[in-house]
Amino acid sequence: MIKVFEYPSGAGRKRLDAIINRDLPFKAGDVQTVGRILTAVRKKKDKALIGYINKFDAPKLTVKSLKVTEAEITKACRQVDKGFLRSLNKAASQIEAFHRQEVERSWFTTDVKGAVLGQLVLPVDRVGVYVPGGREGKTPLVSSVLMGCIPAKIAGVGHICITTPPTKTGQVNPHVLAAARRVGVDTIFKAGSAWGVAALAYGTETIPKVDVLVGPGNIYVTLAKKLVAGTVGIDMIAGPSEILVIADEQADPSYVAADLLSQAEHDPLASAILVTPSAPLAKEVLAAVREQLAGLPRRTIAAAALEAYGALFVVSDLSEAFELANDIAPEHLELHLKEPFQYLDRIRNAGAVFLGPFTPEPVGDYIAGPNHVLPTAGTARFASALSVNTFIKKTSVVYYSEEALKRDASDIVRLAEIEGLAAHAGAVRIRERQKR
Repeated sequence: MIKVFEYPSGAGRKRLDAIINRDLPFKAGDVQTVGRILTAVRKKKDKALIGYINKFDAPKLTVKSLKVTEAEITKACRQVDKGFLRSLNKAASQIEAFHRQEVERSWFTTDVKGAVLGQLVLPVDRVGVYVPGGREGKTPLVSSVLMGCIPAKIAGVGHICITTPPTKTGQVNPHVLAAARRVGVDTIFKAGSAWGVAALAYGTETIPKVDVLVGPGNIYVTLAKKLVAGTVGIDMIAGPSEILVIADEQADPSYVAADLLSQAEHDPLASAILVTPSAPLAKEVLAAVREQLAGLPRRTIAAAALEAYGALFVVSDLSEAFELANDIAPEHLELHLKEPFQYLDRIRNAGAVFLGPFTPEPVGDYIAGPNHVLPTAGTARFASALSVNTFIKKTSVVYYSEEALKRDASDIVRLAEIEGLAAHAGAVRIRERQKR
């Protein structure tokens, strides 16, 4: 069970080290297995892909039925209830509104006489979004459809496709298909796990190769993304979920406990941390966690996460709390403080920040608008959430007139010669000689 630690202290430091130094559990055997899958799909394409699907997911699925048809999507939209569609539309609209603010434009400047400098901001051509199917397609991650596809659409990507594992009968959960139609996905394929990633990265006769591949998944999906990175762009190598709550003495311990459990239930490797200057609050949160945990359907998973990677740290003051939070660089940072906005300038490293007692992390997971694909394992020190920028590339534009080149020629030649690149210098000198 989660425990209270004073920080700094020997025991507190040891606990913190155990949390922040946990690694993604990539075993040598997993690397070899995923590597073989990737190689097989890259070389044998549809033949290998359908072989893996038949073996692990849908025994009777054929190559011809890999692509979800319009009829299947229409049927799915009729199967889901109106309440779901209302919630879906609200979430999609708010996520769209947020991501429109991220759009960058191409720009040019003529500040330097005789020169035009600028940058073309261009979307990639094709994007693949991996959407986990959940247990036998019964717990699909609909939010992954929204978070992966909406920013790609706003970026102006020409073609967006989804791969998602089929059920044993070769179906896709209707909620996933309804969400895909809502956000304007172009094609959907019934392919999961590492072979689905391989199909997107390398292309097959049926599934075209993409330029950028995003989306969450299990250890095999994550490892496959890691191995194909560079062949295609990826969003990030996401580790287990994390939450860090900074709370003062006025915080509601039941709220804090519920928010810690909201992440602990994800995975036995998830981390859930409270940092507070109030020892009484820490004890109250501990009691609330125990009480709420007993009623959770996923209590075994949550308990394992809290046992291994949970902690309630009592610090001397809020300044120390923020220093500790910045060192950890959590995926989700909640501020249960009397005046949370006053502390925004104290935050240097966090994937997303949730302010006040009525902004639990699930608000961001589903409906607020910001993307829930966030940097984990301390990578918030240098990485950002999935966004419109994930799906664009920037091309520099340079134009020099004859006069501008003449003005800078000697400096270019000098720098090129220092680097020992005579042909670089020659490309400038030849223009000078021809001018004479």
